[in-house]
Amino acid sequence: MKRRDLLALGLAFLPALAHAQSAIPQTAPSPWSLHEAVGAPDHLKLRATFRSRVESIDGQARPGLNSSDTLLDLRSTLFAEYQAGPLRIGGEIYDSRAYGGDLGTPIGTNDVNVAEVVQAYAAVDLAAPFGPGSKARIQAGRMSLNLGSKRLVSSEDWRNTTNGYSGMRADIGLPKGVSATAIYVRPTTRLPEDRPSLLENDQAMDRDNGDVVLWGGIASKARIVGQVGAELTYYRLEEEDGPTRPTRDRQLDTFGGRVFREAAAGQPDFEIEVFQQSGQISRSLVPNVPKQDVSAQFVHADLGYTFARPWNPRLSLRFDYVSGDRDGGDYGRFDTMYGMRGAELAPSGLYNTVGRANLISPGLFLGLTPTLRDDLVLQYRPLWLASRTDSFSTSNVRDPSGTSGNFAGNQLEVRWRRWLVPDALRFELNGIYLAKGRFLRNAPNSPRTPDTAFGAVNLTAYF
Repeated sequence: MKRRDLLALGLAFLPALAHAQSAIPQTAPSPWSLHEAVGAPDHLKLRATFRSRVESIDGQARPGLNSSDTLLDLRSTLFAEYQAGPLRIGGEIYDSRAYGGDLGTPIGTNDVNVAEVVQAYAAVDLAAPFGPGSKARIQAGRMSLNLGSKRLVSSEDWRNTTNGYSGMRADIGLPKGVSATAIYVRPTTRLPEDRPSLLENDQAMDRDNGDVVLWGGIASKARIVGQVGAELTYYRLEEEDGPTRPTRDRQLDTFGGRVFREAAAGQPDFEIEVFQQSGQISRSLVPNVPKQDVSAQFVHADLGYTFARPWNPRLSLRFDYVSGDRDGGDYGRFDTMYGMRGAELAPSGLYNTVGRANLISPGLFLGLTPTLRDDLVLQYRPLWLASRTDSFSTSNVRDPSGTSGNFAGNQLEVRWRRWLVPDALRFELNGIYLAKGRFLRNAPNSPRTPDTAFGAVNLTAYF
């Protein structure tokens, strides 16, 4: 799809948007509730969503794919949880489908997962297990996880599918803002995985991956100094080859911490998060190849200020360093495991060029809330490779010789969201423009396409 078609795609939604807005009273009533409609008792929670998204790209930066592409993504979810005293039993179904692709479209399990049970758990809440003011919850089964900053373990929402995990989770809350979360889980493998089945939106039940184990957790303390909070994080990822699935046999220890102050009007805020990753990884997918020691790093920093002015503007400077691999020595490419990206770096989907790997990127962020229904985000990021000889971020573009330089380009991102019906129907517009730098223009396997333009138009209903 050409750039003019991307513009036409966005403009096509505007009449419907204007019509929907004009039909809504300025003081809209409470949104229709699935819970109320079915007359559910108070101890039964029911939630449902339906999201439709049209996404399109021109000037694809990743090799081996269509230069231009358009997809229609549909996602439906249904969540239910029943509580009887301290016991909770819950489940959630995701139905994620994509239409309009072909064999040159980057469709994968991030886009398609039909009629899948992503949660099926039991949990028990414990009152004062460690004395007055303490609490705990123990959860077992298949579950979603969003831990800490979500940069290592998450169930990302922007993506059309989500991550599921099977195992156990324990949460502990203590007086004075002390809390901890521990997990021992097996990430689920979304099925099917082959391109023809995904293009047909075929259904296959996901599998609890017995060849991968993730365990560890987070300890946190609110207000260690004033309004500043802190976290300590450790995860252990253990992976081995399956009967039909060769792997890099990752044995990774990721340790780090975060200090932060939440944004507030008329106040500065900040966040600094650092991780060191060590362990071992096989040199290739070939069985019984020698292993290589791992030494990788990740740093995220954000310094912002929210002005006590109309539109509540928040301006921040950001910086991300994510190590890449270099010839000789330890393996240096940081593994973000199951972390989110869409809320911070760039959307996945057809774009999926910039993620948390082999990246050096400062950034300028501006967030605005013109009304109670609207929020607007503008973000600019220049992009460099941390290692010239490793593939750039998540693009799969690589120059093993390192002679194509280390500047990938300039990325400009915009996101506008508006509640058409408060808490019930939300419109979202996403746009990315990537002005390619020397590396993405000259690397041997880089597509000879123009600068990348990506757009997505979303409409989400909440019940």
